[in-house]
Amino acid sequence: MPSVLIIAGSDSIAGAGIQADLKTCAALGVYGMTAITALTAQNTMGVTAIHEAPPAFVAAQIDAVVTDIRPNAVKTGMLANAAIIEVVAAKIREHSLPLLVVDPVMVAKSGDRLLREDAVRALREQLLPLADVVTPNIPEAEDILGRRLQTDAETREAAREIQSGGARNVVLKGGHREGNTAVDILYDGRQFHEFSAPRVETESTHGTGCTFASAIAAFLARQETVPEAVGHAKEYLTEALRRAEPIGHGHGPVNHFWEREEQGARSKGPR
Repeated sequence: MPSVLIIAGSDSIAGAGIQADLKTCAALGVYGMTAITALTAQNTMGVTAIHEAPPAFVAAQIDAVVTDIRPNAVKTGMLANAAIIEVVAAKIREHSLPLLVVDPVMVAKSGDRLLREDAVRALREQLLPLADVVTPNIPEAEDILGRRLQTDAETREAAREIQSGGARNVVLKGGHREGNTAVDILYDGRQFHEFSAPRVETESTHGTGCTFASAIAAFLARQETVPEAVGHAKEYLTEALRRAEPIGHGHGPVNHFWEREEQGARSKGPR
């Protein structure tokens, strides 16, 4: 079975972070393994506390996993601070870990910050150059580059600039843009690929970035090309948003297991 090592933070309501990552891997037939960088106390309305793991313990978790089961792909999410970013980058290099997908998690859906502002430079200089795919949304790309992105031309130039910093492929997500269609752009250093889907009007958007990046890693672990993995991840997330049911009083989670529910309904057949 293909496997993915997920290096990220824990979400106490299981809509984002490690829990969403594992749900995504399970839904897509991939074995998920974890190195937890932080514990968060949060719900659909916000983050109330964060407990960051010691960098040495993050390193120990990575060592424990990869010396037993070598992953087919790696996904990083919430890394919290510069020291954790440095140790994660060092372990990826030490173990020559393959197919790294970096979700540059900076701010929760509620607006609470999940990456210290002084750690953005470490992310940009140490981790992004190791990435096979990096998946920023518009605000994250603005943080990485230190400027506003308002037009399509500026967005494409941002993708080029992030890619020139070392990441092999940049997926700049368009969910924060207005309009009836959500368009993500993939830049591979040579050309742009566009992935469009009808915008889903829902409050169940907690963990969308985590889910999307984990789906890309899962499809890469299944030996798909980057454009194939991004396209299939987009389709999976769009349907997970469309089939989500309200949970909690704020931004609820997506429905990670919509495909299994669909298969179950088909297996029952007509009554």
